Amino acid sequence: MKILHLDTNHPLLLEQFAQLGFENHEDYVSSKEEVERKIHEYDGVIIRSRFTLDQQFLDKASNLKFIGRVGAGLENIDVEHAKHKGIFLASAPEGNRNAVGEHTLGMLLYLMNHMGKANREVKKGKWDREGNRGVELDGKTVGIVGYGNMGKAFAKKLRGFDVEVICYDIVGGVGDENARQVGIMEFQQKSDVVSLHVPQTELTVDMVNSEFIDAFHKSFWLLNTARGKCVVTKDLVIGLKSGKVLGAGLDVLEYEKKSFENMFVQKPKAFKYLRKAKNVLLTPHVAGWTVESKEKLAQTIVDKVKEKFC
Repeated sequence: MKILHLDTNHPLLLEQFAQLGFENHEDYVSSKEEVERKIHEYDGVIIRSRFTLDQQFLDKASNLKFIGRVGAGLENIDVEHAKHKGIFLASAPEGNRNAVGEHTLGMLLYLMNHMGKANREVKKGKWDREGNRGVELDGKTVGIVGYGNMGKAFAKKLRGFDVEVICYDIVGGVGDENARQVGIMEFQQKSDVVSLHVPQTELTVDMVNSEFIDAFHKSFWLLNTARGKCVVTKDLVIGLKSGKVLGAGLDVLEYEKKSFENMFVQKPKAFKYLRKAKNVLLTPHVAGWTVESKEKLAQTIVDKVKEKFC
C-alpha cells in the first residue's frame, strides 16, 4: 500500500510502515488542492491537523483505505462520509491521555496556589506571603465533563488526593472506581472544579456559556484541555469578573486556527482580558504534546493500521 504523510510526526511511523512493506510518500508543503489532484494514487493518509479532509477531498481519494489521525480527535475529518466510503479511521487518544491528565492536574494546582502571581512578584522583589495564600485540593469535588480516555486519565491522577470525583457524560455507564457518574443537576450542584475532556461536536461547541456557568451552585475553577470552541470566551470573562469562575486553566482557545499550529491573528477583547488576568493560566495547546506522547501517538496509529490490514 502507498501511504501519503501530510504532517511531520515521530520517525517510527515511516520506519515501521516501511518494515510492513508499505510505500511511504511525504508531502508537508503542498496545498490541499494540490494534494487532491494526486490523492487517488494512495491507499492511506497520515495527518495531524494541517487541513480538513472533507467530502470533496474524500471523493477524490478513490482508492483510500485508511486515514490515520495522529491525535485524539477526528474533527478535521468528515467522519460520516469516510465511513460511508468504507474508509478505516484511526485516531490515537490512548497515545496522549497520560500527558493530558498530568497537564490538567498541573494547571489546577498552579491556579489554586497562585503560583504564577507569586512567581512574578518574587522576581520583581516583592515578598507577599498573605496575598499568595492558596487553597487545598483536598476536600473538594472535582467534576469531569466527558469521561473517555482523557477524562479517565485525569481522574486517575486525582487518586492521591482526598477528593470526590464525579463525571458527566452523554453516554451512560462510563463511571468507574475513579469517578462516579452523575446527572447534570448533581454535577452543577456539587462541583468545585470543572474539567472539560470532550471532543468537538455539534453538542459541545459553545457548551460552556453564561447559562452553563450560572447554573452551578458554587463558584468553581474551570479547566479546558479539550477543544477551544467548547467555551464561549466572552461568557467565561463575565464569569471571571463576577467571581463565579474562580480561575481558568486554558490549554485551548476558541480563536485557534483549525491546524492548531499557529496563533490566531486577531486579538478579541475577551482574549485581552485573559492575557492580563492573574487567575488565568494559558498554554498553547500542549497538554498532550510531550516527548513521550509524540512517540506513543505514532505507535498507536501503526498498531491500529497493522491490526486492520496485516
